[in-house]
Amino acid sequence: MHKLTLDDVDVHGQRVLIRVDFNVPLNTSEDGRPCVGDDTRIRAALPTIRHVLDHGGKAILVSHLGRPGGQPDPDLSLACVADHLGTLIEERVRFSSNTVGETVEEVINGMSDGSVILLENTRFDSGEKTNDTAFSKALASLADVYVNDAFGAAHRAHASTAGVAEFMDVAALGRLMEDEIEALARIRDTPAHPMVAILGGSKVSDKLGTIRALSETADHLLIGGAMSYTFLKMLGHEVGASRVEADRLDTAEELYKQAEGTIALPTDHVVAEAPEAEAEALVVEDDIPEGLMGLDIGPATVDAYRARILDAATVVWNGPMGVFEVDQFADGTTAVAEALADASDDGAFSVVGGGDSVSALTQSGCADRIRHVSTGGGALLAFFEGASLPGVEALTDA
Repeated sequence: MHKLTLDDVDVHGQRVLIRVDFNVPLNTSEDGRPCVGDDTRIRAALPTIRHVLDHGGKAILVSHLGRPGGQPDPDLSLACVADHLGTLIEERVRFSSNTVGETVEEVINGMSDGSVILLENTRFDSGEKTNDTAFSKALASLADVYVNDAFGAAHRAHASTAGVAEFMDVAALGRLMEDEIEALARIRDTPAHPMVAILGGSKVSDKLGTIRALSETADHLLIGGAMSYTFLKMLGHEVGASRVEADRLDTAEELYKQAEGTIALPTDHVVAEAPEAEAEALVVEDDIPEGLMGLDIGPATVDAYRARILDAATVVWNGPMGVFEVDQFADGTTAVAEALADASDDGAFSVVGGGDSVSALTQSGCADRIRHVSTGGGALLAFFEGASLPGVEALTDA
């Protein structure tokens, strides 16, 4: 799959519609106004934005934010994101309260080359999620060139990710999208061995395809989080009040057998009556007593997983090992983050993706030691499964 990139396109004097992923958490500032809570995804888009500005193009940015349900929601406006972006690039960032229409076209046509505007949340229009042809055409009418730099939304066939590209003569990959595909393809297609995949999170059902796919390439699959208790229950262990997908026990057995001994499961657990800060946390081995739930991997499991990670030439991580938002259940997730960083320091190619994993990685202070931190969660899993990414497939072939 070879698609046009920014290096193939002359953007000078061109109106360049850039699909970014500014679906960022929002906070409230001291003066009561909305503000950006975490700008990781905004910073990830800067190389593409900077390229267009430095080469004399008009950068027209579009993104979704949250789930407004196809209608305007002041709490999910991108206005504060425009302000924040301006501080990062040290340029004036215009903001349009509309996403498409004559007013937007007039503003864009009046902009000078090398300037930037952010349009309002694409999901304020019901045509975004339905990939409506009229909305796609309206977006396309704003620009001469389309660039998709939103890897986190590439697995969705929405108007601003796939539909608009169908109506553009030139539709190219952005810098971030290029980096994502290159790094993840290395994991999926040509990993150096030993390869270790670490999968956590709540549900086995969310990662069925990923487990199947990675079991064919990884030497070790290290499982943590609530999804591990479905596997342990299937193997006959008592898991107390831990979360179990009872309707997925047969599937877990099938996956476990298919993986042919590559799946590793926790042998001890940090447990409590509830995932609350005031709950008394205990470490138990093997079975979990009735009334208690597993909320983190235990120290013996941490040591075993760390040893596998440090021995790896390739490591990929998606999903926390426990309820890391609560301090007493965060040690396992933090230990995995630190082990990945140490492995990276020793030369391993490491990739971390998924919102919770990236948050935990940032919380651990190890993010800058990982080779590639992905902005995708669902897109990352879809890529590993070999599924189509509509936001990439729709771009112009090189």
